[in-house]
Amino acid sequence: MRARPRFVVIAAFLAVSSAHAADIGTWMAVTIDGRKVGHAEIHRIVDGDRVVTTQVLDYRLMRWKTGLPLRTEGRFEESRTGAPLAFTASATSAGQTTTVEGFARTDGTFQVSRDVDGQASVGLLTWPTAALLSEGQRLDIVRHGFAGGTTYTMRTFDALKQEVADIALTVVGDEVVELPSGNETLHHLRQTFAARPQGAAIDIWVDDRGDTRRSVRPMLGKRMELLACDEACAHAPDQDVDILRAAMVGSPRTIPRDMSDAALRYTIEVPRDRRNPYVETGEQEVVAHDYGYQLTIGPPQVRKDDDGPTPGDAAPNPWVQSTAPEIVEAAREVVGRSGNDRDRMARLRRFVSGYIAINDLGVGYASALETFQTRRGDCTEHAVLLAAMGRAIGISTRIVSGLVYMPRYAGASRVFVPHTWVQAWIKDRWVSFDSAIGRFDATHIALAVGDGDPWRFFSSLGALGSITIRKVDLPFRQMPTRPDPFQGMNRPEPYHPPTNVPASGGKP
Repeated sequence: MRARPRFVVIAAFLAVSSAHAADIGTWMAVTIDGRKVGHAEIHRIVDGDRVVTTQVLDYRLMRWKTGLPLRTEGRFEESRTGAPLAFTASATSAGQTTTVEGFARTDGTFQVSRDVDGQASVGLLTWPTAALLSEGQRLDIVRHGFAGGTTYTMRTFDALKQEVADIALTVVGDEVVELPSGNETLHHLRQTFAARPQGAAIDIWVDDRGDTRRSVRPMLGKRMELLACDEACAHAPDQDVDILRAAMVGSPRTIPRDMSDAALRYTIEVPRDRRNPYVETGEQEVVAHDYGYQLTIGPPQVRKDDDGPTPGDAAPNPWVQSTAPEIVEAAREVVGRSGNDRDRMARLRRFVSGYIAINDLGVGYASALETFQTRRGDCTEHAVLLAAMGRAIGISTRIVSGLVYMPRYAGASRVFVPHTWVQAWIKDRWVSFDSAIGRFDATHIALAVGDGDPWRFFSSLGALGSITIRKVDLPFRQMPTRPDPFQGMNRPEPYHPPTNVPASGGKP
């Protein structure tokens, strides 16, 4: 359990940027609240009728006393008019690398290969209509001009996530910007997701060529900034920034065990210009008020508007390898002859709680297979492994990102900290299992659900800087109104490992 900002929080800074003309590179310093944490290097090279844009980003964050080095690289090949031809994107965190490569085929589709820490897959992609890579985005910015008040929408393609996003842009106006190399008159643009115009905005300042010279966005209640400068400035010594402390949300009161075992009601303030950061889960009821939201969290309920599991909740993916032979074999041995899905998930939860032997904040976002082999990680590794083992025996699972209450954590008292757990589809409802803590209770606040893709987790963290918990108490109407059929299902029990798992903490 911890704040896990990674490459995804930076991608938007560089998404609509390319370097200066031809073979001249642009260096940028990366800062958080004015403290330098890394650097970026961008190049744009015109080669005949093709434009190649390369981007490298290196920075380091601290999670309590553990440093987490992060590196992303991108290479985007496009025509002079911005048509996509090929792309490569990679991200490395704590020694684990994810790489995605794609190139246009003669039939118009893209062949895409993905490698997640040695686990490879290949597929075909039909290019999304009007989606742009780096050079296409730069050209689109210049084409719309820089007159104050201009608004338009740009469709972007994230090569690493393989996702399309419609970005709403507003031209704020021309401003004199102080950069390390001196003042420059630049065009100020503001970006938001078109589907969420009230979400957190990213501000960028570009020159007449549409190249980004400065960018600013909120990050876990802090201010992350990229500033164009020379190479010496970009490589100046970095400073430590504890991002875990910034991600914590204070609790207005101590929450004793007997309260958390029941249902709890939270009164939470969110700025009026922010969208609802919470999700309905069956265990979490969300009601909007003028000042923010009231959340009631308790035992699982059947929701009439819940469509149930998606195909992705039952299928393997690069992070949840539920068909890996060693995971399937271990899951089957753990559950034995039990035919009850509630009992089978409870057995898997107890197994994972005891199996991950080392709580390691230095792990990035490890996959289920890597976690099974190394037996180390924290809450996200617990979640992906438990989700994979559930799917391996035919139970649909999804991963929940949010907050959990801790009396004391990383030097702070009475706080909610970023956390991840698993929900399984049992008896026509979603039921939560938390193998990292060993139990699920009403102090788990859900911000996002997904099939195991790490981007859901990282995107959910963006709301943390805007959340203020004003009150925690027992609800007037308890949840549920009838006895809970799952009471006690997540209690820790003795751990008995199956016989086929590796005995050491290293990879076999």
